[in-house]
Amino acid sequence: MTETITMRDRYLGAPEFGEMLASATKNEELWAAVWRRAVVPDEFVQRVAALGGAWHLLVLSEDWCGDAVNTVPVVAKLAALSPNVELRVLARDENLDLMDAHLTGTSRSIPIVILLDAEYRERDWWGPRPTVLQDSVSGEWKVLEKSSRYREARMWYARDRGRTTLEEVVSMLERAGREGPQRSSAESPT
Repeated sequence: MTETITMRDRYLGAPEFGEMLASATKNEELWAAVWRRAVVPDEFVQRVAALGGAWHLLVLSEDWCGDAVNTVPVVAKLAALSPNVELRVLARDENLDLMDAHLTGTSRSIPIVILLDAEYRERDWWGPRPTVLQDSVSGEWKVLEKSSRYREARMWYARDRGRTTLEEVVSMLERAGREGPQRSSAESPT
């Protein structure tokens, strides 16, 4: 008989961002540099703090991913500065069942930021990159060679400095906060 792993178990068993950063073997200098330079404007921290409650961000990622190295440190900095948000990182390749529940089309694209509430229930998810960049990658840049697409994406990330990622992740949190607590499937409507 197989045992079901809950989202709570998965979250609590996942490394914190600092642990993931320390264990990175691919792009380790870039991960550290993006983390050091990540700036989260106060407005984002204030918006998240205003939600109240406790929120958990469970990120599916791998250290070799160019999108992850440009977004996950920024989201981790938001969590570090916010009094009501915690973040943990799971390896995509060790959690394919969870990855397959959060596909981009048919692709296992990362990073994926899964929003869990205080009871570790999934409320929403974001990824693998900011919407405007995703639209370019899957639209006008699709005709470019892979190396040219990556170069364009890196330039976009450098110009944006994480602001669009922050706006989209904070907006996701705000939507979940406005929806209020979710009933568990065991609860009956009142």
